Amino acid sequence: MKALQKKYELIALTHKTKIPFRNEYATPTTLGVDRIALISAAATQYPNEHVLVIDAGSCVTYDFLSDENKYLGGAIAPGVNMRYKAVNTFTANLPLLETEAPEYFIGNTTEQSLHAGIFQGMIFEIQGFIQAYREKYPDLTVILTGGDAQLLQKNLKKGIFANSNFLLEGLQYILELNKD
Repeated sequence: MKALQKKYELIALTHKTKIPFRNEYATPTTLGVDRIALISAAATQYPNEHVLVIDAGSCVTYDFLSDENKYLGGAIAPGVNMRYKAVNTFTANLPLLETEAPEYFIGNTTEQSLHAGIFQGMIFEIQGFIQAYREKYPDLTVILTGGDAQLLQKNLKKGIFANSNFLLEGLQYILELNKD
């Protein structure tokens, strides 16, 4: 970092960096910079809207921005790969499988049952979060991003915007906001 600072002007993203939304997270020092970048993209691209950003990666994060441009928080759950690793690590006989997106939800082998449980469980979880938010905020905009977004997208109901570059776009907005 010091070597880079000698050669380039750097902006370190922290909870103190100027951002395009009001952060109402109770513990702002613990809010991940990835989540800050995602909400920055939401605040810039969807002003005056209720936005739920779902980032499906190592973990699945659910982050909510109100139509008043306030970040209220969200949820964090294990991602797809973490779920596969967990059932293998914390049981005696279940194998570690490669990620698969099955069409079925009833498995008739152990492997099929694992794929169905992990993948369909993730889909039901995401749909449940979206439904709960939409009950309170009917005009909700939902953004799906992250490494597993393409895997999950086709199995989720319509009305969800998939954007694989959402985090990078948020970082760009933060950079522009802080370049002076």
